Amino acid sequence: MDLIVTKFGGTSVGNGKRIKKAAESVAKEYKKGNQIVVVVSAVNKTTDDLIKLSDDAITHHLTEKQHAEIVGMGERISVRLFSATLESLGVKSMFIDPYSELWPIITDSNYMEAKIDFDKTKEKTENLKNLLNDGVVPVICGFLGKYQNQITTLGRGGSDITAFLIGECLNAKEVIIVTDVDGVLSTDPRKISDAKLLESITVDEMRTLATHGAQVLHPNALDYKHPKIAAKIINYNKGDLTAKGTYITGPKDYKPIDLYENPVASITIVGKSLLNKVGIVSTLSNILLENGINLFKMNPHHNSITVFIDSKDADKAYELYHDHVIKNESLSSISRDKDTAMFSITAPEITELSLANMLKENSINAVLINYTKTEILLFVEWEFKYEVSKLLNNYKN
Repeated sequence: MDLIVTKFGGTSVGNGKRIKKAAESVAKEYKKGNQIVVVVSAVNKTTDDLIKLSDDAITHHLTEKQHAEIVGMGERISVRLFSATLESLGVKSMFIDPYSELWPIITDSNYMEAKIDFDKTKEKTENLKNLLNDGVVPVICGFLGKYQNQITTLGRGGSDITAFLIGECLNAKEVIIVTDVDGVLSTDPRKISDAKLLESITVDEMRTLATHGAQVLHPNALDYKHPKIAAKIINYNKGDLTAKGTYITGPKDYKPIDLYENPVASITIVGKSLLNKVGIVSTLSNILLENGINLFKMNPHHNSITVFIDSKDADKAYELYHDHVIKNESLSSISRDKDTAMFSITAPEITELSLANMLKENSINAVLINYTKTEILLFVEWEFKYEVSKLLNNYKN
């Protein structure tokens, strides 16, 4: 007997036929003897419609508490419809919304972007085990949380978070995300028609795709993806929870704060109007590539370009670049700065602002900070590596 958590997105329960098809796929696994927890989103576009209705009807500004209560109605309707449909198929079921004593997702008081209290949630989730052992399929609202007796929300796409969170708390065998695509594709099929379905993708790859605009999964959901729990994304059209899709693997040795083990050297090439010189960046990069030197980061400016490489390769790279500089009229000189420590930061609670404040308060100057949607790359002088590492880890925890 396996314990499965399956989440049905808004499109998957977009009308009565789809709700029945989704419920039938759950009933099929239930009748095999599996235990199943169902997480349901609001019926397709319901949340958007509720927001528009409230904006049109109410002339004064809604409080966040009122807003959360209204937008949460879509999920509360969905669980009732889904649970009733399961009952009609001969499956014992119970819907659970935030006003139920069995509601598991506990958060802070940030009504619109609530932070999950994992310890309290894990404790409350234990109550679901009695239902499962009694042969009941709990149907739980996605997207919603609870602070004291008030509804909170986890932010748009929060139903994915709900599913993985419950899967983690219950030590589920598998989390299945049922959506309107076959899985994860090599690119957007609306842009390239021959996009290929991926059989599997790592947590880190999936998080990066999701953060950069792929709508198939909320990136924060993967914070609760345990390496031993299988996870996949499938299309609701199959009407079968065992259907093929894309498996999400890992995470493997995921480090939200990762310090590169060796010192990192920075070499700066100086010249005039370098960004206007076609091919200058690619040439400097190719010099390293052709000599087997790994490039961590290139930081171009109008009159200089700095490269960051492992310090063990610095002497060789320095000589290669010097030879190139004296032969190139666009370049004038090179220099090597102090060795640095390189941190890769993917902890969501460490933001651009919090990092800047942390360094300023401790009188530490960054050599370079590079921000992307999924990662902060921080370079500080090597002598500060332990101090910065301690500050980052204390902030995260």
